[in-house]
Order: sequence, then C-alpha cells, then structure tokens
Amino acid sequence: MSAWVLPDHIADVLPSEARHIEEIRRDLLDMARCYGYELVMPPLLEHLESLLSGTGEALDLQTFKLVDQLSGRMMGLRADSTPQVARIDAHLLNREGVTRLCYCGPVLHTRPSGPHATREPLQFGAEIYGHSGLEADLEILTLALDSLKVAQIGAIGVDMADARIVHALLKDIPLDATQRAQIHAALAAKDASELKSLLRHAPSITSGALTDLLQLYGDATVLQEAQKVLPALPDIHAALTHLKWLASHLSGANVSFDLADLRGYAYYSGAMFSMYAPGASDALARGGRYDEVGKVFGRKRPAVGFSLDIKALTAVAAERPLRAAIRAPWGEAAELRSAIASLRRQGETVVCVLPGHESQVDEFHCDRELLQAAGQWVVQAI
Repeated sequence: MSAWVLPDHIADVLPSEARHIEEIRRDLLDMARCYGYELVMPPLLEHLESLLSGTGEALDLQTFKLVDQLSGRMMGLRADSTPQVARIDAHLLNREGVTRLCYCGPVLHTRPSGPHATREPLQFGAEIYGHSGLEADLEILTLALDSLKVAQIGAIGVDMADARIVHALLKDIPLDATQRAQIHAALAAKDASELKSLLRHAPSITSGALTDLLQLYGDATVLQEAQKVLPALPDIHAALTHLKWLASHLSGANVSFDLADLRGYAYYSGAMFSMYAPGASDALARGGRYDEVGKVFGRKRPAVGFSLDIKALTAVAAERPLRAAIRAPWGEAAELRSAIASLRRQGETVVCVLPGHESQVDEFHCDRELLQAAGQWVVQAI
C-alpha cells in the first residue's frame, strides 16, 4: 500500500471545496453572533473520563483513545463537542442566568455514521444554558433553520419528536440498560415484531401505547391522534403541547412529526428535532433539549442546542461563485507594490502573476487588471 494513501473515510479537502466550507463556516459563525452567541474553542483532546462522563458515555465506541506521554493517563480525541461546552459552562464560566455559546471545530469518529460519511466531521453548534422555557427551544430551532438558509439550503424539512413520551411510558417498568436500549432500537427501526417480543411481559396499556407510537408519524394531525391513543400522563400531555406550540411558530420549513424517533434518545430530555433537505442522505442538523448534560459536572441546569457537520452541509449546499479578483504584474517598483498593498487593505484579492506564468489558468476569477496608465497604476476591467 502506498504511504500516502489515507485511511478509509478520511480525505484531504482540496481548494474549491475548502473555499466553500470556509465561506459557510464564516456565515454560520456570523449568524450565531447575530443571535448573541459567544464563541468557545474546546481542546481537541481531553482526559478520557471527562469526555465520556454523563451523556458522553454513549460516545465511547466513537472515541479514539491514546495514552498521554506526560501523565500516563488515558486521553480521548473528541467525538462530540457538546459535553465539552457543558463543562465550560459549568466550571469555567459558572454564570448565573442565560449563557449562549457556539463552537466550530473538527471532531473524530472511530466509525463513519453512514456509507459516505467522513470520520472527521467539522462540527458547528450552538447551545443555550439557563432557561427552561420554550422560548429557548424556539430560539435554537430558529437559529438552526437560519443556519441552513444562510448556507443556501432550500426546501428544509423539520422532523420533531420528544424524549419525554417514551420515558413516561417506560418509567414504571423494571428494565435494565440492555433491555431499554433494545426497546429504543426497535422503536427507532419501527420493528413491530421485535417490539412485541421485547414487551411481552409489560402491562398491556404500556405495550399498546408503545406499539401505537410506530404509526404516529406524519403531519400535525399526528399530535391530535397521539392525544387520543396515548395514556393521559402529565409528561406526555406536556410533550405534545410543547411540540404543537413549537411547530406553530416555525415558518419557512415543512414540519413533520415522528414520535417513535429515538436517535440520540439518551442525550435528550425534551423536544428534539432533525432537519433534512433534498440531496442529503441523512439529517443535516440535529438538536433539542438536554437538561441533564451538566449534571455530571456538578451543575445541572436547563440546556438546549443543536449541531451540524459543515462538510455534509457543503456537499448539498448551492455552489457559490468565485469572488472577483484583480490580476497584477509582479515587479519591484515601489509604486506598483504600494498600489497592490493599498488594494489589499481595501479587501480586494490581488493575484500577482509571477514571471513566466502569464498564460496559466486563472483560478481566482480575475475580472480586473492592475495596469500602468499615464504614469499611474489603475484598475481596469478585463
């Protein structure tokens, strides 16, 4: 095997794609700042017990592990930034009231999430800490939608669910972690026969309600049907009421519901959502409420947020035109060098043509040229 062959699902990002990724990254960070989110930059690696604490335990199989040569302790390369941001909120900032944080950086996965997925996503996310009301959930939903829109994604679909529904139905049933995970998997896969087998010893009202969940997906009428067929438990009523309220405040997206959708169930404690677009094989953004995220760090408080992979987003985002540039000759004359420097200070891209390369392909869409006319260096259209 050639020494320069990269591992499976790891790839170099070449200039045109890198430019597109970087432009979207800047737009996303600017959008988050417009909403009042502060940027944080967690480290790429941490002590393993910190990365895999609390909600991070579900990421164990996705986390690359190594030994710290300085301390001898096990360290991990982050597979998700949310536990790190929760640690920052709990231990480093420790603010009272609302804190809005955003982040953007690479994460590493031991396995790809799908056949064409990368093991090195570029994760962008935003999170609100300190507010338990639906206002925070709606702000995160709106920011996620605006983030996809600023990336020039069209026909966005929002699929909503709520972790409290299944939690309420299973609350009084004695289940170990393995049994609970198997039920979650059967619900997520809509496997009625497997679910029936797993619930054979459960009360009939519970098994019936969980089986009904498999059919509760579609438009807003799903919520009305759920009110009729699911038990009248307080948490279920609250979940359905909150989903209805959130959906009524969303515009510019096709909203649907899948009450058996349990992807990331262990992570979330309330309303959750996935956002889709034509051409994408999986959700482009996922998020929701996860009020337990800071508990392991000694500061349990309300939290809601979302994240996305900018690389996956770029793959389906509309192509962007090259930014216009100015072509200039190379030279040592002080007047020429001063003119070039002045244009760059004004934000222009100025590409100097090196001697002997005048006929090479223009990669920067140079639509103007710096020329000398009447003893002055001036910019003219090509």
